[in-house]
Amino acid sequence: MNYTTVLLVSVALGIDAFSVAISIGLLGVKIREILIVSGIVSIFHVFMPLIGLYLGTYLGNIAGPVANIVGAFVLLAIGLNTIWDNLQTLGIIKLSDLKKNNLSKGIINIKNPLSLVLMAGSVSLDALTVGFGLGALKVELLLTVVTMGIVAGLMTMGGLVFGKGLSKAIGEKAEIVGGFILVAIALKLLIW
Repeated sequence: MNYTTVLLVSVALGIDAFSVAISIGLLGVKIREILIVSGIVSIFHVFMPLIGLYLGTYLGNIAGPVANIVGAFVLLAIGLNTIWDNLQTLGIIKLSDLKKNNLSKGIINIKNPLSLVLMAGSVSLDALTVGFGLGALKVELLLTVVTMGIVAGLMTMGGLVFGKGLSKAIGEKAEIVGGFILVAIALKLLIW
């Protein structure tokens, strides 16, 4: 596999991170948060292919489809919860009988380490699957996984900055839009 192919695979793996980052950016993020989130996603995109490589091809055949489904359901749950919370906040849905779930205000609480790790893990599960096939290919392993991490980090950063700018344009409905983006990504993962 030549380096151009490695770059294309890295971009393909970073698309989910970019899309989710747009949703997070819609909440408005600070530069420090952009760097932290991008760094965590980069780290996951380096180590997930390595984990996949070492788990081997046999497990890859079993875990590959399951990994995508788990990631899709995590994103689906976060997206639906975000939409639900914000419809209540805007007064579109009124549920005086139920207590509002304050576990996650917003799309993904990047200030909560567990939430951040779950998000980074869910957008890098496809990198785990790619790792299963790396052993069969003639690739320079370190260069390949570092490239995947850097590209995913840059795409995450771009998504966060884009989402932050988009938030200013669409105002208070930004979180609902972000929730719909997460639901769309999850459905795409489940269907394809």
